[in-house]
Amino acid sequence: MDGELKRTYQKLWGGRFTEDVDPDFHNLNSSINIDKRMYAEDIQGSVAYARALCKINLLSEKELQIMNAAFNQIKDEWDSNKFIINHEDEDVHSANERRLSELIGDVAKKLHTGRSRNDQTITDTKLWLRKSIDRLLLRVKNFIEILIIRAEQDMDVLMPGYTHMQRAQPIRWSQWLLSYAWYMKQDLERLLEVRKRVNILPLGSGAIAGNPFPIDRQFLAIELGFDEITQNSMHAVGDRDFVAEFLFWSSLSTVHLSRFCEDLIMYNTQEFNFIKFADKYSTGSSLMPQKRNPDCMELIRGKTGTILGKCIGFMITLKGIPSTYNKDLQEDKEMLFYTYDMLYQMFYIAEKALVTLQINREICKDALTPNMLATDMAYYLVTKGVPFRESHHLVGKAVALAESKGISLSDLTVSQLKTISERFEDNVSCIWNFNFSVDQYQTTGGTSLKTVQQQINNLKFWLHDFPFKK
Repeated sequence: MDGELKRTYQKLWGGRFTEDVDPDFHNLNSSINIDKRMYAEDIQGSVAYARALCKINLLSEKELQIMNAAFNQIKDEWDSNKFIINHEDEDVHSANERRLSELIGDVAKKLHTGRSRNDQTITDTKLWLRKSIDRLLLRVKNFIEILIIRAEQDMDVLMPGYTHMQRAQPIRWSQWLLSYAWYMKQDLERLLEVRKRVNILPLGSGAIAGNPFPIDRQFLAIELGFDEITQNSMHAVGDRDFVAEFLFWSSLSTVHLSRFCEDLIMYNTQEFNFIKFADKYSTGSSLMPQKRNPDCMELIRGKTGTILGKCIGFMITLKGIPSTYNKDLQEDKEMLFYTYDMLYQMFYIAEKALVTLQINREICKDALTPNMLATDMAYYLVTKGVPFRESHHLVGKAVALAESKGISLSDLTVSQLKTISERFEDNVSCIWNFNFSVDQYQTTGGTSLKTVQQQINNLKFWLHDFPFKK
């Protein structure tokens, strides 16, 4: 059969053609190796559609039973890796229908009445994505729970906080951890919104104009677990906004995860040495025996760029096509499957690495320097009646004086400080306490012990009411 495509069954669309498809074009056109992943969803949608046909007497009860039994067998074949894909199977839809015909003959030809691959494929995609979103919701939720657990365990650890990668003010390590918990909370809330728009049923829209038979689309929605149905057939078959939205959500979520990893990569360097990854999440060098590399974090950071690329690529695909269904839209599956697989794995590895992470408490503490309390000195002057802008300027002079003498800001004497402002008094020494500094930030969202615990309690309360449970 060299160079010739043998027709073993009627193509879903081939009646008006007099020539076989060019084998090379068939290979380009075929998506079975990608979308076969949706075999269960395709069968689920087909079974529901068969029931809807039976409701309007386009299938008999006996034919429906025969079809259901055959679909059970087909699903078992897929589940056990015994399903044989023929070369002519363009996609999972044609493969399942071809196998159905082999098992039950002409009865299978009734299934596609009023249905198009246009509304079939988008229904399958939504069923698959809805299930995948539910898994991701739990995965990200677990990651937040680990962030909270580690924040509680290490509440007493103080460390420098950074802006512009320069030491800024003392903070709790837990405050840094929780900053990412709040990012992830927002990510979960966004994903729930995406799920709402995924969960709108397109089945029953036909190819473009709708379904000419009195198919009960509300019945289909209930059968397949959708919240509502689409209201315009042209929009229904051409809509891939939910794919773009999921890809954007994934891109934004991985950006957050990548920033988290970047922080930990830096904190893991010998220059910082704040943390240490477990051996099972580290790698070595093929040349330098002493190396201990945080590849678990670097891979997540790197794959974030690939996920961003998938999102941008699909948006470019969408912007160039006219309305309704065009074959370009076949590209959505590869983007979705890759993004979901990588994203799930990235969050899982980040979670495992965080659970086993070791924090070097004393090194974090030793990294705190008196200059980081310059703002506290400005606040001290505010309590003495000096306007903040003026106190900021005065403390800047004190910092410059300490630098000129080659000493720490805390080593300036009261008499030296009085040359800058008479408002400095002996009790200025009370500000040189890092625990006091951190615990002065008592307003909601601050880094004090009280407010960090409040954050933890609020996150726990939110998670308790989260709609998706393990």
